[in-house]
Amino acid sequence: MEVYTVKVATGTSEYSGTNNYIYVTLVGEKGESERTALDNPGLDFCRGAVDEYKVTSPSPLGPLLLVRLEKQRYWLEDNWFCRYVTVKPPGGDTVLTFPCYRWFIGDTKVEIREATAKTPMQDSLPQLLEHRRKELQERQATYRWVTWAPGIPRCIDAKTEADLPQDERFDNEKRSDFEHSLHYALLELSLKKLAISFGKSWNDLEDFKRIFWKLRSPIAEYCMEHWKEDWFFGYQCMNGSNPRMIRIIRKLPENFPVVPNMVQSSMALGTHLDKELEAGNIYLLDYAIMDGIPTNTIRGRPQFIAAPLCLLYLHPDNGLMPIAIQLEQNPDRDTPIFLPSDPPLAWLMAKMWVRHSEFQVFQLLSHLLRTHLVVEVFCVSTLRQLPAVHPVYKLLSPHLRYTLEINCRGRTQLLSSNGIFKRVVSTGGDGLMILAQREYKVLTYRSLQPPNDFADRGVCQLPKYFYRDNSLMLWEAIHSFVSGIVGLYYQSDEDVTEDQELQAWFRDITQEGFTELPNFGLPSRLTLEELSTLLSVVIFIATAQHAATNNGQFDWCAWVPNTPCTMRHPPPADKDAVTMEMIMATLPDVSQSCVQMAITWHLGRAQPDAIPLGQYTEEHFIEGRAQEVIDRFRAELKEIEEQILGQNEGLELQYLFLLPSRVENSITI
Repeated sequence: MEVYTVKVATGTSEYSGTNNYIYVTLVGEKGESERTALDNPGLDFCRGAVDEYKVTSPSPLGPLLLVRLEKQRYWLEDNWFCRYVTVKPPGGDTVLTFPCYRWFIGDTKVEIREATAKTPMQDSLPQLLEHRRKELQERQATYRWVTWAPGIPRCIDAKTEADLPQDERFDNEKRSDFEHSLHYALLELSLKKLAISFGKSWNDLEDFKRIFWKLRSPIAEYCMEHWKEDWFFGYQCMNGSNPRMIRIIRKLPENFPVVPNMVQSSMALGTHLDKELEAGNIYLLDYAIMDGIPTNTIRGRPQFIAAPLCLLYLHPDNGLMPIAIQLEQNPDRDTPIFLPSDPPLAWLMAKMWVRHSEFQVFQLLSHLLRTHLVVEVFCVSTLRQLPAVHPVYKLLSPHLRYTLEINCRGRTQLLSSNGIFKRVVSTGGDGLMILAQREYKVLTYRSLQPPNDFADRGVCQLPKYFYRDNSLMLWEAIHSFVSGIVGLYYQSDEDVTEDQELQAWFRDITQEGFTELPNFGLPSRLTLEELSTLLSVVIFIATAQHAATNNGQFDWCAWVPNTPCTMRHPPPADKDAVTMEMIMATLPDVSQSCVQMAITWHLGRAQPDAIPLGQYTEEHFIEGRAQEVIDRFRAELKEIEEQILGQNEGLELQYLFLLPSRVENSITI
């Protein structure tokens, strides 16, 4: 009789344990063990437990191939989360690990493989090849594509998060925290709204301070003090929540008729606009994508948007400064060019309109479309086309955690016809979808790669562009890590081409996920180098890019006049007519301001169960060489952490959004 020592690890989150019956069968090349009920004296399969059992076989099983786990109900249904199983064969010192990391719902049977990552070419046994095929067949029936709306990336077929498989759902603690934090923020701000309603009316900009109670941050308070200053406006173009818009220009757009004498007072001594254009010191923000977008109607009142152009000058002493703003794309008598030399309230109002466009673009395009929806395509493709033993599945899986649920919640709670955007955002309703469709049409794979993006926008030499500097450091670390892992399993372009699972994954991405996108620019075929770049793009977007756009949104939006979610009157056509009464009547009202503050705090705050970049709570790779690559990645991230902290030491306004310890491993919020 052969005796195997089996250990079974139960999940650590709430309700992971079970009192149902659990059975195990070991499957080897030469046969199967007895089907064994796992039952020790006392309680088995408690939360966080690692329980040990003996499993017998009348004859040697040969090399172990699979572990078959079964759950059967005992009185009441009690779901179970299994982390992994280890098996120590008789007479040997080697312990084999079989990762699981999945929920067992109802009476169910699951077969799991030993942890060594293998491409399909590295499997030759018919039994293992059949296991790969069946796993994908089941996954493809479970995870299906659907078109949520035409003209944007396709997504998972789930109307709400409740329709998702349990394996893609938030843990109970995460779900409770997510729902509690939103209710807490809305309740606190409802109390503020009530207090304000019975107190002083919403008359001047100082009144916005009255919704700063417990929900605050050092940057939000700094913003409240400095938001009117031109240098701070320029700083946010580089290091705020939407740092991807700014680009160098060598000549002015034809629809932005700024002449040199208009902005001469903003120039340094001895220079002029044409000279600075030639020198590469003039930059542009162009919100043409906002032009003609349908606007929201809130409580029966139409809201308003603009499609501004903003010219910025890299002043040798003062840094990046706005020097001219036009609030519409087509210049005419009712579309003046606002200048720093204008009446102060007119210039301030023009900057607020730019920042209002910034809110729409960063929330819907830079954040939602270019991180959440792009990563969801790779998430669905990975679940549909790569078995758990595949090295690319193992590489990507930690970076896709919770993304499907947060996206489902976003579609139902933020973007739907009765969602938060419809309640308080000027592009809520039809506008947000048309805006996303416009951006999707011009989305390119090249723009998702940081080195190309910065080069194409001509901002490689722009000083104090901390987002760029930190992004490039993280990109290099991620690309090196990914190349190291990929190189362990693929030695040539032919290896990549022959991997039929990988090719099916790539086809799913291009033909099912990114449909209606002929100019996206993904390579027509995957080479070894292209595979490493593509996987690096996915991980970079899911980690660093999402952190850069999401994590600072409360900091930059909590002081509502700095980044207003909506505008209640149209852009001014007369500079001299701008008054404080006009500004207050245009900015979000008390209710809208409270919701903006609540939702940006809820979405931008640090998550209590966050897993930082490079930390892996689930052990997918067990090979020594893969562990070495992971260890090098962590060491490089530690160096980047120290470098960023050193760069920020002594700075009054610190840029720490891309500190590796603050960058989550996946999009979870």
